[in-house]
Amino acid sequence: MGEFNEKKSTCGTVCLKYLLFTFNCCFWLAGLAVMAVGIWTLALKSDYISLLASGTYLATAYILVVAGIVVMVTGILGCCATFKERRNLLRLYFILLLIIFLLEILAGILAYVYYQQLNTELKENLKDTMTKQYHQPGHEGVTRAVDKLQQEFHCCGSNNSQDWQDSEWIHSREADGRLVPDSCCKTVVTHCGRRDHASNIYKVEVFGMIFTCCLYKSLKLEHY
Repeated sequence: MGEFNEKKSTCGTVCLKYLLFTFNCCFWLAGLAVMAVGIWTLALKSDYISLLASGTYLATAYILVVAGIVVMVTGILGCCATFKERRNLLRLYFILLLIIFLLEILAGILAYVYYQQLNTELKENLKDTMTKQYHQPGHEGVTRAVDKLQQEFHCCGSNNSQDWQDSEWIHSREADGRLVPDSCCKTVVTHCGRRDHASNIYKVEVFGMIFTCCLYKSLKLEHY
């Protein structure tokens, strides 16, 4: 009877060990995904960072990379602790898990509390950047980013195309009679921005278009 209980206990321990190993593998993959998002943001969306007024938003991408690395290291530590059955490693592993869990709760609360404030701030900062720095000396990165943003999201201005009436460039001779940048046009050709009719330019705001794209992607992920 004692031998049977010992075998049963051993079987349960092995099953628990492999279950924990599977969890750590998933945890490691989640860390890899978070790190990949951070690297993707820095590598492919770095042009848009010049449109943001604060360096805090740039730091967010680096935080994602660091967070991904920490999660991956925790996952590897969990695998080693599971198979080597070392109590010190297991304690360290569960402490790291607890810290990560608490930080996720804190991040979720802060995101919920400051979401509307951040949305308004970004919207106002984007309009200010567009109207004051577009096609201005020393701000070539902003110009490229605005043109790319408007073409990629099929939009014109931060709120709408009327934002460009406050643009310093539009009121200068360099605009050459344009009412909006050429990147607002549905078909981009030289001086197409002289005509701001809805048949010629995009009337959708930047933030409205980005929000729609994000909402569509989130609904698609939930469906799967």
